[in-house]
Amino acid sequence: MWYGLDIGGTKIELAVLDAKFELQHSWRVPTPQQSYDEFLQTVLQQIQKADALCQSPGTLGIALPGVIRSNGTVLSSNVPCLTNKTVAKDLTALLQRPVAIGNDCRCFALSEAVLGAGQQQSKVLGFILGTGAGGGFCLNGKLYQGAQRLAGEYGHQGLAAAVVQQFNLPLFSCGCGLTGCNEPYISGTGLARLYQYFSGQKADTYQWLADYRAERPAAILTFEAYISALGSVMANQVLSLNPDLIVLGGGLSDIPEIIAALPKATAAHLFAGAAVPEFKKAQWGAASGVRGAALLGKALTKGQSYEV
Repeated sequence: MWYGLDIGGTKIELAVLDAKFELQHSWRVPTPQQSYDEFLQTVLQQIQKADALCQSPGTLGIALPGVIRSNGTVLSSNVPCLTNKTVAKDLTALLQRPVAIGNDCRCFALSEAVLGAGQQQSKVLGFILGTGAGGGFCLNGKLYQGAQRLAGEYGHQGLAAAVVQQFNLPLFSCGCGLTGCNEPYISGTGLARLYQYFSGQKADTYQWLADYRAERPAAILTFEAYISALGSVMANQVLSLNPDLIVLGGGLSDIPEIIAALPKATAAHLFAGAAVPEFKKAQWGAASGVRGAALLGKALTKGQSYEV
């Protein structure tokens, strides 16, 4: 059995997959955020439960939010207790089995490239639009990481000046410590932030969507600014990576108005002759993270790698 563990800021999800990567069991528990010892014990308890269900030890891969440095330490703002810890090494010793670890957005991209919407394509860009914004790039079924394992941090590139100027946007600060990153504008929280800016009222993404469908002017202006910002981000990735396919995940990918408008918005930020690739929704949705993590674990036990 292959175990995929998707660690989020509020929940830990464990999925047990068989040899054909078909789901056998899954459940969620709260994520300990402040105590690293409590975090390790929580993971241990879930793996013991999975082993008991399967009547044998399974192989584990983990997806988590944050950067996994080349020395094995983690930098995570969503789960503070993991920062500067060697999570994979510590869990390998605790669980007495190999443990593979990867960024959650990169695991999403890997899952969709190998098992999901991008199976027939050689260059697949995975992009999550949720509470945050990030993704990964897969080439021939392998995940490109880069020298510092930072490839896919699209949310922390700078927003296009043309978009800022056109809509007279303020420069929002980002959780990474920089100012003017893409994420505070194109994530779910970013969309809500834009609506608050244009409407002058407190509102979340759900309120924006209801008001947009009711054709309220501030909500319409918010959408125009948002989709232009998102289109500029996608155009930058097209020019940098030239993907065959862009697979979208996260809560905003469930809004059909965004999916429908994205190709045209991307084209508006590309020079003549540069084609817009196909956009698809993720096949596995929220389950892509655990599947990508399980793929990393499977490869590790076989002495292989899903990284290039």
